[in-house]
Parts: sequence; structure tokens; C-alpha cells
Amino acid sequence: MRALREKRHRREEGLFLAEGLRILTEAADCDILPEYIFFAKESAAHPLTQRLVDAVEAKGGEAIETDRDILSKLSGKDNPQTVIGVYREFDTSLARIDRSASDIWIVAQSLRDPGNLGTILRTGDAVGGGGLILVDDCVDPFSVEAVRATMGALFTQRIATARWEEFLLWLRTGPGQLVGTSLKATHDYQAPRYAAPTFLLVGNEAQGLPAAYEAECDLLVKMPMLGSADSLNVAVATAVIAYEVLNQRRAR
Repeated sequence: MRALREKRHRREEGLFLAEGLRILTEAADCDILPEYIFFAKESAAHPLTQRLVDAVEAKGGEAIETDRDILSKLSGKDNPQTVIGVYREFDTSLARIDRSASDIWIVAQSLRDPGNLGTILRTGDAVGGGGLILVDDCVDPFSVEAVRATMGALFTQRIATARWEEFLLWLRTGPGQLVGTSLKATHDYQAPRYAAPTFLLVGNEAQGLPAAYEAECDLLVKMPMLGSADSLNVAVATAVIAYEVLNQRRAR
């Protein structure tokens, strides 16, 4: 048990935690099962818990009935969920991304806040997006804070990580319109006709996109700011534009 608690904090081990019966069940529905599942005695009789236990054991994983104190130590929370899964990190190579799987993809450059990452992944899920490509030095998508913030969207969205040059080379080898968000843009976000698949590129929370990255975009757009603020939270801005892309698809 001590070794597993240590693994929770050691990213080099390639393991991450996810909590909650609903989230683990949704992951299983996506054919993603934990290597270990820990569950409280009071949840053992729940049919979904039993279904998860059977699936994990059938795949060679380990199911462990334990108590709230152990679950609290594993999760780092005083009031833990009754079921916790320990997963192997996903392959985040660009080669796993099938751009034809969706008309909407989100690309984030130097994203640092796990809450923003979680919200962006949930937005991608909501608009039927294919996934999130993290460019350059971004927050760890498998950190405890990020996984919690995704509310299960980590399992429904593809995630890839790459350096900018690697991503750009991959993007230009197939179809895809790269749409960047910038305060310097001249196009209102509702004016253009977005091409499929659309790769929506958003920048760092504080600096936005570097000028060199903006120059590589097929299109730069911005949202009207009618108050005193000159920008929105990056996750909010992503959601607004992603829904505009979705609405255009629906209108067609």
C-alpha cells in the first residue's frame, strides 16, 4: 500500500489516479480499465462496483477492498470517493491522433493551470471534439489536480503532447484548418466559415500565443470585448469559439 501511495506522487512511474464510481464506469465503457481498483466495503455490493471489479480482474488487474482511511491516504482527500482506480498513463504521441475522427480539435500552447486543462477537455467532450493536443511545456494532464478537473473527460478525449515544430509538421501532412485566437486578429470569431477538421489553437493563460505561432495559423479570430476587460479566461474563450464551430456544423 505504501508503494502505491508513493507511486501516486512519482510521475515517472506512469500511473495516475481517477476517483468515483461514475467516472470509472464511464472509463470502462470506453474500454479503459485500471490496473488496480480500490473500493470501500460499503460500495462492494453496488452492481456497478461489482461490474468494475469483475472487468478489472478479468483483464489481469487487482481489486482491493479497503476502508475509508486508506482511500483517504491514496486520494489525499479527507472525504474520498468510495472507488478509486489506478491507471497506466496513455500513449500521448501524435501518431495516435486520427484527425478524421472529429471535425473539432483543440490545441493548447503552454497551458499551465490544471483547472483550465480540465475545463477545456470537458468542453471538447461537450462539442463532440476529438481531443486535446498539448503543445510545448504544458501542465501534466495526469496530475491529480488535472484528472479531477476533467470530471471523466480524460477518458473520452484523445490527448497528445508535442513540441510546436513537431505538431506543425504533423498538421501539414493532412487536412486541417489551424485557427488561432488573438487580440490582434481582425476577424470576429463568428464571421469566418470554419473548415473541417478545425484545429482551434489557444495560448498560454498570461501571454497568449507567440507571434511566430500566430503567423503559422490559417486564420486568426477574436471575440468582442465590450467591457473594461481585454481578455477572457482561456478555458472560457475556448468554449465560446468551440461552440461557434459546432453551431456552424449544425447549421449545415
